[in-house]
Amino acid sequence: MVSKLIAEFIGTFWLVLGGCGSAVLAATFPEVGIGLTGVSLAFGLTVLTMAYAVGPISGGHFNPAVSCGLWAAGRFPANKLASYVVAQVAGAVAGAAILFVIASGKAGFDVSAGFAANGYGEHSPGKYSLASALVTEVVMTFGFLVVILGATHRRGPTEFAGIAIGLALTLIHLVSIPVTNTSVNPARSTGSAVFVGDWALGQLWLFWVAPIVGALLAGWVSRVLRKRLHAELEPPVDGQP
Repeated sequence: MVSKLIAEFIGTFWLVLGGCGSAVLAATFPEVGIGLTGVSLAFGLTVLTMAYAVGPISGGHFNPAVSCGLWAAGRFPANKLASYVVAQVAGAVAGAAILFVIASGKAGFDVSAGFAANGYGEHSPGKYSLASALVTEVVMTFGFLVVILGATHRRGPTEFAGIAIGLALTLIHLVSIPVTNTSVNPARSTGSAVFVGDWALGQLWLFWVAPIVGALLAGWVSRVLRKRLHAELEPPVDGQP
């Protein structure tokens, strides 16, 4: 179990440092900045690379919502859920701490300017409302878990699961960065919010509630569909059709 928790810590650390780091350090770099597309790809690449690096040890969740969704689908034990979430949040905060140290080395750095924190209303990149942010985070996390549950199912080509999941996260960011700066991951949101404080901590509740709701819905839908499929494939009993 200790090895699994360390793997989750490292994976989430990498996700925040790589994903949020691309937004804070490289998105608007003069003349050669990577922009929204580059940030989206960076988040996808962090998950893809760590899925293969430490995924075989812990399952490669790196996200409390993913752990909750897998639990709801009956594919992760409840007694490991809390410890996974703690390791993920700790990794996210550590990743944000390293990013803060790097970013603060530039003259004029102002953490209150955002630090890749998630927000709605005045703190949404596109000034989207609370309702828009809520719907976006629930639906995007639902879709993310659908991809994860399908790509890692024993009937699927699991050796390519990391690629599918990384590309799914890239797509999610391409769609939702303007709305919320994209969370779909409560740990990632917490990492940034801890350093921004103020409004980021005040709005953090949404980026725990919405992703977990979306993940739970996906997990329960997956469980229902799996039961229906099993019933359809089950052979007739006593010669009955």
